[in-house]
Amino acid sequence: MSRCPVLALDPLVRDRIGETRRLVEGPPLTRIELPGEVPVWTVTKHAEARRLLTDPRLVKDINRWDLWQRGVVTRQWPLIGMVDAGRSMFTVDGAEHRRLRTKTAQAITARRVESMRPVIESITRRLLDALAAEGKDGSPVDLKAVFALPLPMAVVSELMGVDPAEHPRLHRLYKAFFSMLTPQDERLAVIAELDEIFVAMVAARKAAPGDDLTSALILADEGGEPLTDEEVVGNLKAMVAAGHETTISLICHAVRGLLNAPDQLARVRAGEIPWETVVEETLRWSSPATHLLLRFATEDIDVDGTVIAKGEGLAISYSAIGWDPEQHGENADRFDVTRPTPIRHISFGHGPHICPGASLSRLEARIALPALFARFPRLSLAVDDSELRNLPIVTQNDLAELPVRLA
Repeated sequence: MSRCPVLALDPLVRDRIGETRRLVEGPPLTRIELPGEVPVWTVTKHAEARRLLTDPRLVKDINRWDLWQRGVVTRQWPLIGMVDAGRSMFTVDGAEHRRLRTKTAQAITARRVESMRPVIESITRRLLDALAAEGKDGSPVDLKAVFALPLPMAVVSELMGVDPAEHPRLHRLYKAFFSMLTPQDERLAVIAELDEIFVAMVAARKAAPGDDLTSALILADEGGEPLTDEEVVGNLKAMVAAGHETTISLICHAVRGLLNAPDQLARVRAGEIPWETVVEETLRWSSPATHLLLRFATEDIDVDGTVIAKGEGLAISYSAIGWDPEQHGENADRFDVTRPTPIRHISFGHGPHICPGASLSRLEARIALPALFARFPRLSLAVDDSELRNLPIVTQNDLAELPVRLA
């Protein structure tokens, strides 16, 4: 690899904001070191990210990675489950990616997403009741644990036909999967257990299809051969993981941003600023994905004089990209729903691999946030913002907890 300064990411994510600022202040293409002393490139600027995310010379196939080929990275690497995640639309490129994504698009249509609105509203009301009961004596309550975390899991499970009895198990497994504190042998066991859950779910839906996304994926057959069981399982695993993690972060950081900006919150509640703007500004300011892993160069790629050599890996640093002053102005590191220019972020990706569940995540937030602030108009943070801490998850922008007072 070319010689240049390397920023070693903190596996425990003790200073996400400081790391993001250092990346923003650096060049568009920067060397970082992932946990396990694994060096890769990362792109930190909006314009360059848009170009690289549509560059066909960057692929998802781990077999193109020189560190994998040489045995430097193995199945014992703690982030291997996010890079070598089985066959799905998230791990293939070109014609195969188009085939798998088309099948998913046939299943997760705009009509299907919109049909989830009454379900999301019902789940939101139930969780707000639980939140009220938890904080009825005026004591602090963890908004993440009681509201922001169970909401998207319940929604995505309803969409895909996951048994609600599996929710606690899935929460436990995904928490262990993402955490950098989980020993790798335990994480590999978690991956195997998740496979078992989704394989069984697909088998059950094949035997008795229902009105859910899993059945729709199995039955999608327009244009080309249907998805294999492995492909359905791969798509489901990735969509459940990404679908609920993204929305947890979105809700938590939107609440955090608004409670720290009471003047902005007042304008939103007065109807001067739409909740849609709150959602998009939150996605830009505090992107749910911190560093998205990984793409591999099939040939040398020159980026303004810096070369990603054939076989090297590239991460996408969405936190830094959202703070790019050339795209969002000099105050890009601040939450501000009154920005005079349109918010054109790429926090859900760009190009062929743009997140297929973005519309569902947005819909959940647009329903949950106004309902939360309507139910609890005196909502406030129970701790100083500086006391809030991130979970030890290098790839996700996930708060450990969000203590609030309801009144």
